[in-house]
Amino acid sequence: MVCKQWSKVVMGSDCWREIDIEEWSNGCWPQHLDRMIQMLVARSGGSMRKLCVSELQNDLIFSFIAEHANALQTLRLRRSEISDSVVEQTIGRLSNITFLDLSYCGKIGSRSLKAIGMNCKLLTGLCRNIHPSYSSGILMNDEADAIATTMPRLKHLEIAYHIINTQGALQILESCPELEFMDLRGCWDVQLDDKFFRDLFPKLNVLGPSVDDCYDEDLEGCLCKSDASDECSPFEYEDLSEECLSDEYLSDR
Repeated sequence: MVCKQWSKVVMGSDCWREIDIEEWSNGCWPQHLDRMIQMLVARSGGSMRKLCVSELQNDLIFSFIAEHANALQTLRLRRSEISDSVVEQTIGRLSNITFLDLSYCGKIGSRSLKAIGMNCKLLTGLCRNIHPSYSSGILMNDEADAIATTMPRLKHLEIAYHIINTQGALQILESCPELEFMDLRGCWDVQLDDKFFRDLFPKLNVLGPSVDDCYDEDLEGCLCKSDASDECSPFEYEDLSEECLSDEYLSDR
């Protein structure tokens, strides 16, 4: 039983400004995840500042977030099935974003990054790590070029296991003078050593290209231990009252 005063507070938008359901959403049924996001965004009343979720399964729910949560400053959408086209069409509504995590989103590429950079002028943090199993194939310097040409204010950049070469890394370094942290682990074609970074970029903290801390089948087990950008506050699904969700939803995730 919840007292009326606390119930009133919970129903207000102030309680829903920072939402982290990333762990809960792993493996969640798509329709249930969509309903959860719709409910949380509605509860925030347009005041949501941070949203951490994983495995979005369609473009429609990304469009919904962009349309109704355009005050977002931090957005993490790891392992989501969103496309270049929906990012290009809707990212302009998320112009307040300062930190964005699109790691392991396999359907997007340089088109999305370019659109993000052109519309999110306040962006200072970007995570675009990919799974090691994807690190074979064509060179991805086009993504490095998109970052370099549109995101000059970056301070934190993670591009672990990207297939970029030395030229791509140098283009980013030269175009993003405010960089403080750069994750290049697994970027085997980047031929830059510690001395190079110490001499030319003494204030820049660089991980990689070698991987000597750990290896995890999903890579995230490794990255999360040193992920300085993981600022999402705790949010437990169990904290939601039955007033928020139906019995069917609570029992059939």
